[in-house]
Amino acid sequence: MQILEAYKPFEVQEVELNRWQRRPVKNNFFELVLIKKGEGTQCINYNEYSYQGGSLFLLPPLKCHSFDIERPSHFVFLKFTSDFFQANPRDAINQTKWFKEAAYILSNYNQLPGDIINNEVDRQHIYTLIDLILKENSNYGTGSASLIKSLMTSILEILLRNIKRSSFYEVEVSDTKDERITKLLSYINEHISEPELLKVEQLAKSFLLSPTYLSEFFRKKVNISLREYIIKARLKLVEIRLLNSDYSLTEIANELSFTDVSHLSKTFKKYTGVSIRDFKKQGEYRLLKRSTC
Repeated sequence: MQILEAYKPFEVQEVELNRWQRRPVKNNFFELVLIKKGEGTQCINYNEYSYQGGSLFLLPPLKCHSFDIERPSHFVFLKFTSDFFQANPRDAINQTKWFKEAAYILSNYNQLPGDIINNEVDRQHIYTLIDLILKENSNYGTGSASLIKSLMTSILEILLRNIKRSSFYEVEVSDTKDERITKLLSYINEHISEPELLKVEQLAKSFLLSPTYLSEFFRKKVNISLREYIIKARLKLVEIRLLNSDYSLTEIANELSFTDVSHLSKTFKKYTGVSIRDFKKQGEYRLLKRSTC
């Protein structure tokens, strides 16, 4: 399959379709899709979800996704590429901060079909921001790129807010009605680069549980140990940095609390099955990549 790379900081596409045509596109981060009108079904890895006018979806990277169009549908695609997060001296936006926020979204979003926004006020905000982006893009001129980037950054903030207060996790939780596990997962992912806060004793103290009970509770709800979850959560962020940034291995190891580059390399190979060098050469996520069609 041909994969088309995007070399712009972002891409904006608006199109009306009667029939879905497979797009050989590699999303370095993700693509936000607004359905302005129409009806049909979204599919990601054989999981289906009905859509209608007003639906908002995230299309994750290198995933099998499609839309079964039942009524002519008006799509708007906003694509966040890795270049979006590259530093530019003229930008007022903190690129490092937004790279980390985007990585948070990508590593925590469970990549199943379904509407990504769970708050109607936020939904209206995104509608307004997308409308401004489309208008600016159609009258592209001096300063348009900077303005569109700022508007897309605002969208990123709204997506982040919705991910953090939802149950969109990369693991299967046996009881999503239990607020303790959703809050615990959110806490762990928000503090993934702060090892002192993720020690079982500290987590137990923060959540008013005994260390022994917390460990047993976590394994029962998430089906893996707390330690393994934390390691894999860190390694997913390592994958994102390796493929979408110019971070050195030393910088990645320091930021994500590995002892040193050797510790990072050994842990990475143990859980992914490949060396960091081979991983970068292949250019595809392993821990972040779910099943493929």
